[in-house]
Amino acid sequence: MKIESYSFGRMVINGRTYTSDLIILGDEVFPNWWRKEGHCLRPEDLKTVVDSKPDVLVIGTGAHGIMSVPAETIKYLEGAGIEVICQPTGQAVETFNQITDRKKAAAFHLTC
Repeated sequence: MKIESYSFGRMVINGRTYTSDLIILGDEVFPNWWRKEGHCLRPEDLKTVVDSKPDVLVIGTGAHGIMSVPAETIKYLEGAGIEVICQPTGQAVETFNQITDRKKAAAFHLTC
């Protein structure tokens, strides 16, 4: 799966436009992703990701990196054997698209 474009509040994947936060697992996109605490990513927000057992999770923290990823969340993911990459969403999209040889997942905050 490749992300075609990203701009504030908008992502295009396989010709489809998304305007809400989303998770990518394999070849599936799960739009309208909500977090328990909005701009703070908690372990319980990523249960479906952990259940899918990716090698790497790319987290897009928003256009300006506003969404925080606490150490406990990173520890939870790494404890499940998942490499974690946290970056502002624009950079995270580039990173996600460059990963081609591993089972990958992504969680993207599209705004702030």
